[in-house]
Amino acid sequence: MSFGLPVIRLVGSLLRSQTGRVLGKQLLRAGTSVGANYRAALRAKSRRDFIAKMGTVEEEADETIYWMQMLIQTGLVQQSRLSELLDEANQIVAIIVASIKTARAGSSHPKFGFRSPK
Repeated sequence: MSFGLPVIRLVGSLLRSQTGRVLGKQLLRAGTSVGANYRAALRAKSRRDFIAKMGTVEEEADETIYWMQMLIQTGLVQQSRLSELLDEANQIVAIIVASIKTARAGSSHPKFGFRSPK
């Protein structure tokens, strides 16, 4: 939620033009789904399910970066206004990629009940 809320506020300021509405809706969908999909990943029923759901989180976070870059490139939003949010999105992608790699490597995580193969 801490990532999605600033996205919601940003999109609220974009809805004045047709282009802003279209790009804003895309950003809103992708940016708010990061947290929702991460929450779903935390409730994964297996390592395979966790990896699949975390893959979705990665895709949505990366798509969010795309839409923010599009807003900058079109001149609808100044880069300085998005720098913190873009940085956070890039950090989320890096963390998710590392989590997926760890899960694929078979490391155990007590919260998810995954066990390393013996």
